[in-house]
Amino acid sequence: MSKPAKLALADGTVFTGQSFGADAEVCGEVCFNTSMTGYQEILTDPSYNGQIVCMTYPLIGNYGINSEDVESGRLAIRGFIAKEVCKEPSNYRSQESLSDYLKRNGIPGIEGIDTRALVRRLRVNGAMTGVLSSVDLDDASLVQKARSWNIVGHDLVREVSPKQASEWKDGVHDLERDPTTPKTFSGDKSGTLPHVVALDYGMKWNIPRHLAEMGCRVTVMPGTSSADEVLAQNPDGVFLSNGPGDPRPLDYAVETIQGLLGKKPVFGICLGHQLLGLALGGEIYKLKFGHRGGNQPVLNKDTGRVEITSQNHGFALAPDKLPSDVEVTHINLNDDTVEGIRSKSKGAFSVQYHPEASAGPHDSHYLFGEFRKMMVGAK
Repeated sequence: MSKPAKLALADGTVFTGQSFGADAEVCGEVCFNTSMTGYQEILTDPSYNGQIVCMTYPLIGNYGINSEDVESGRLAIRGFIAKEVCKEPSNYRSQESLSDYLKRNGIPGIEGIDTRALVRRLRVNGAMTGVLSSVDLDDASLVQKARSWNIVGHDLVREVSPKQASEWKDGVHDLERDPTTPKTFSGDKSGTLPHVVALDYGMKWNIPRHLAEMGCRVTVMPGTSSADEVLAQNPDGVFLSNGPGDPRPLDYAVETIQGLLGKKPVFGICLGHQLLGLALGGEIYKLKFGHRGGNQPVLNKDTGRVEITSQNHGFALAPDKLPSDVEVTHINLNDDTVEGIRSKSKGAFSVQYHPEASAGPHDSHYLFGEFRKMMVGAK
């Protein structure tokens, strides 16, 4: 029989349910994800460091866990919330249950609470700190703990960024491979593979998979690397990865990007998009409850087309604080937030969403091709 568990929010609300996964207590920012599938990719996305994630889709875990659909080497998420967790998964790729997977990785979960009520509260009042516990079940104690921490102002990147550089070799999985994707670097007459340095602030592995798939040599470097260290690798382009939390404390990352602008083509995703915006002179603000899910509509202002995108972020660039050199290329059709920018003079662009998806739609894969064209033009 499952142990009881509680989720306490900083506003004093307490939800009571059943524990699954690890028997533990964690504190983090409580947020929600609207994806219907892809819970394993969500669990292994380093961008969720510092967060307790509630899935809005009611049944989670029905296809189990496998060893391939991971987006990092460990789980950075603090805790997991679901309405109902499947105890007996059924899928030919399944190797263990969701609960066993979380238990093995020391991550607690809670099920059986009213997730609709929780999501409504977060939408009305905004994302807030919470404590998920199967250890301490005292309401007043849990609420006090929830009020003692805030994600704003914390550097969560150093906890998930690698400590040393490495070479990335793997392409995308066979299940995802597009047979029309070029295997060679179009326009490179030297015959050598273009070299991309990917600055890892908490990078999803499907990003370097896509870079390698299109015919790039990829060097992954810590997000704490300096501009001189990056340039010493003699890259043809620099990629700025996704990552967790508030970008404003990351002065070292902004300084590095400023040292690279105008010297190498730069492409950023998610946190990398926000850091590029800061490096170009923009400002960041915190969203009320963030964008997390695989169904976010984004307008490409260049083409007029609407792309359905995968997103995971709680901060955004202020549209009225961007310098004249920066143009907005994409906007979110739900709330008009900035989803993409381009520097007119420094050979840099970025998007707030995840074109590599995993899990999610593939509408925006073309952005990797645009990065390739920039590198060709700069060589």
